[in-house]
Amino acid sequence: MSKIAKPAVIAAIIGPIQNVSGWLIAGTIASTVHTRVWPGYDGVRQTISELASPQSPVLLIMSAFFVLGGVLSLIAGAYAKALAWPGRLAIFIGGLCMFGITIFPTPLIGYSTEHRVFAIVSFVLFSAWPLLSMRFGKSAPRLLRPAASVASTLMFTAVSLWFLFTWTDPSAPLTGVLERLLSFIQTAWLSVVVLSAWREQKRAQI
Repeated sequence: MSKIAKPAVIAAIIGPIQNVSGWLIAGTIASTVHTRVWPGYDGVRQTISELASPQSPVLLIMSAFFVLGGVLSLIAGAYAKALAWPGRLAIFIGGLCMFGITIFPTPLIGYSTEHRVFAIVSFVLFSAWPLLSMRFGKSAPRLLRPAASVASTLMFTAVSLWFLFTWTDPSAPLTGVLERLLSFIQTAWLSVVVLSAWREQKRAQI
C-alpha cells in the first residue's frame, strides 16, 4: 500500500484551520466596512467568494486564503499516496480550480460565468474524491474502504446539491451558511482521512 508522506500530513493539519480562518477573518473585517460600493457584509446570506470580489475591502486577504487552500489541495493530491490515484487527481484538479476562482472573481452585483464554472467543478470534485479514492482489502486504511467512501460521498453530494440550488436563488437567506458548512466538511474530512491513514501507517511500522 502506498503511503502518506509528511507534506500531506502538514497540509491536512493546516487545511481546516486555514479554511475557517480565511472567511472568518475576512468576513469580520468586511462586515464592519461601509462605503458607497460596499454596503457591509452578511456572512449568513452572502457567499465566501463575495469577500474576494473586486469591490471588496478584503479582496487581497480572501484571495490569499483561496490560493493557500489551493496549494494545500495540490500537496494533498501529490503526497497522500494511500488514496487511489483517481481520488488524488480529483483533489489536485480541485486545488487548481481554487486558483481559477481567485483569477476570475465574482462581482458584487451580478456574477462571473468563469467563477461559477470553477466553483461548481471544485465542489463536484471535492464531493467525489472519497469515492474515487476508495481502496479494497483488509490492508487498506479504514476510512478509504467502500463503506466510509460511499457514505461520505453521498453526504457531500446531498449538501452540495442543497447549496447549489440555494446559490442560484437570489432570495435564499442561508446561502453563506450552507457554503461555509460544505467547504468546511469537505476540507475537514480530507484531513481526517489523511491523518487517519497516516496514523494506521505509523502503527504498522511499529
